[in-house]
Amino acid sequence: MKPTLTVTAPIGPDDAPLLLLGPSLGTSSILWDPVAPALATTHRIVRWDLPGHGASPAAILPFTVAELADAVADVIRSLGARSVQYAGVSLGGAVGLELLLRHPELVDGAVILCSGAVIATPDSWIQRAAQVRAQSTSSLIIGSAQRWFAPDSIARHPEHTGRLLHSLQDADDESYALCCEALAAYDVRGRLGEIATPLLAVWGAHDPVTPEGSAREIAAGVRHGRAVGIADASHLAPADDPAAVIALLTEFFDTTAREDAA
Repeated sequence: MKPTLTVTAPIGPDDAPLLLLGPSLGTSSILWDPVAPALATTHRIVRWDLPGHGASPAAILPFTVAELADAVADVIRSLGARSVQYAGVSLGGAVGLELLLRHPELVDGAVILCSGAVIATPDSWIQRAAQVRAQSTSSLIIGSAQRWFAPDSIARHPEHTGRLLHSLQDADDESYALCCEALAAYDVRGRLGEIATPLLAVWGAHDPVTPEGSAREIAAGVRHGRAVGIADASHLAPADDPAAVIALLTEFFDTTAREDAA
């Protein structure tokens, strides 16, 4: 069932291109706090939250990653936009790939960060869903901190990394579990060739969840893709190395806009 998503108020110039930013599982729109102000100098920025995360209402019924993409498409239309530029991290990146498959007319260019055409294994997601239902998202804090952040990142960015871990603890348990089950069923490897939208796939050098091979698989599989790594990032690149993410997104979307205008 298509869930209901909540978005942040737009920031940036009213007449600037709209850039929609998607979150990683267990985080919220605050993931993008370190990069949003800089991106808002050239874009109108809107961020969305997963079901039961941040400001979005909790989910009761199961949903798929494709249905999350349909909900994001509804968000785009509700903003009155003909089309947007899109960037998403992890599950937000998976939603981005489904958005390109299901609603290509709504996206001019996409940056898929720390994600994959498939992520982990179905069994691992089913086990994590069961763990959260039994022990809550609080049981994931230590493991998530180890996966999410590059070495020394917590020491370098204590306030923001702390807020992200609190967002995991505050996430609705059932909604988180349903996101896990959606990821268990997600696999678009066989459909990447259908994606014609310009795409940049980004990996973090320290990411154990979606390493370099995941990004390269996406870039090689779509029609107009390239891949690039961030040396000082793990699974949450906008938190680990905001400057690198700002530079990559700005360069990619500027290039895409120039090519569209040519």
